[in-house]
Amino acid sequence: MANLTFHNGYLPSSEWTMELTRKGFGDALVELGAENERVVVLDADLAESTYTKFFRDAYPRRFFECGISEADMVNTAAGLSKMGYIPYLASYSIFLSGRAWDQIRNTVDYSYCNVKITAAHGGISVGKDGPTHQSNEDCSCMQPLVNMGLLYPSDFWEAKKATKWLAEWDGPMYSRLGREKVPITSSESTPFVFGKANLVLDGPDGTFIAHGLMLPRAIQAAEKLAEEGIFCRVLSMPTVKPLDTEAVLKAAAETGGIVVCEEVSIYGGLTSTVARVVSESETLVPVKGVAVRDMYLSSGDPYELMSIAGLDVEDCIKAMRDVLRRKKG
Repeated sequence: MANLTFHNGYLPSSEWTMELTRKGFGDALVELGAENERVVVLDADLAESTYTKFFRDAYPRRFFECGISEADMVNTAAGLSKMGYIPYLASYSIFLSGRAWDQIRNTVDYSYCNVKITAAHGGISVGKDGPTHQSNEDCSCMQPLVNMGLLYPSDFWEAKKATKWLAEWDGPMYSRLGREKVPITSSESTPFVFGKANLVLDGPDGTFIAHGLMLPRAIQAAEKLAEEGIFCRVLSMPTVKPLDTEAVLKAAAETGGIVVCEEVSIYGGLTSTVARVVSESETLVPVKGVAVRDMYLSSGDPYELMSIAGLDVEDCIKAMRDVLRRKKG
């Protein structure tokens, strides 16, 4: 591996361990419960999967089991927010962004309710749950909502920090977590600032922008390219909305090309937003997305499905090579 300098407490792939982002969410809820009596948690009969079970066991009087009824749960959380509580609700991404989108838009977002929506099991990496549960469209559904913020934490630490920070934010928020254990790419000291990117690696030749479980793949792609003498910047972008446009345009101006890596649909995701920001600027550079393109996948091993969808490390490298080729042209 080339001698690379990692910034902001991020780690090289040789030092990664594996953990669930859901555990970071669950741990944060328990800590919030001790710190703030206004924090309440709602769940849709998925406490064992979403890890709201930690809060349920610690603070049963502030935990509300809403059953398999996401739309009712969203409206209940909105009502609690108007009573001065800070409601966190959790279910699977496909149910929240699909079945309960009406309530999220009209009750929570339009009315600017202080509701914290945590969407677990997002993306195709839910694997064996099959295409009915593989939520790739959630970013496309949530990003156009006027008041909604979007968070896509990449690892245990980022999920924990983002969840705790949400109690300080007055407004609607959608935070998406995956199902599988993922590499812990950051550390306890890594900063989390809402609306800001984190520099992972620096380099002049091109920029990877990534979030969720695609961040470790972008880092590995940068590590492999560095062995060839191609040094790329890597930005962790946990906040999809509002986007850190300053970091995007700085990367465009200083590195001349951008590859966005995300486990969501190519339509309406971070790739689309980055491309729009660049196209409306004075710095026109090649932008390419490594994302899910017009496909439903089958039930299967998460990592095999990621390969079928074109979300492997090699796909990130291939995309960067294309950007570098167009950059020279």
